[in-house]
Amino acid sequence: MEVKINKEIRNYTEKMYFGLSLRQFFFSLCACIVAIILYFFFNDKFNKEIVSWICIIGAVPFILLGFFKYNGLSFEQFIIAWIKSELLIPKKLKFISTNYYFEIFEFKNYLKGRSKINDKNYLNFR
Repeated sequence: MEVKINKEIRNYTEKMYFGLSLRQFFFSLCACIVAIILYFFFNDKFNKEIVSWICIIGAVPFILLGFFKYNGLSFEQFIIAWIKSELLIPKKLKFISTNYYFEIFEFKNYLKGRSKINDKNYLNFR
């Protein structure tokens, strides 16, 4: 008897039904139910080829939810990360450096050059 052990322990998934994990089994069942409902709904309206494509398109989201993995992310985590990176966060980051040391000396020079007696805005400056 041979027992398969994953090299990486985080890759372990418990198999529940037919060699599928519980998540995969649940979403496979949902995909089959949606495909059957779509088949009976569109069977008398379109020919069989179009109905089969409608069933496939209806089942694809559930199959993605159950089986899709990208860098350890499930489908919904991947979609959230993609929306954040492509739509919410700007792609071009503009870096503007601020030299506070230079600004302090500019401000000191500005204060030295001001005449406190002749300046009408002296009281507003403080």
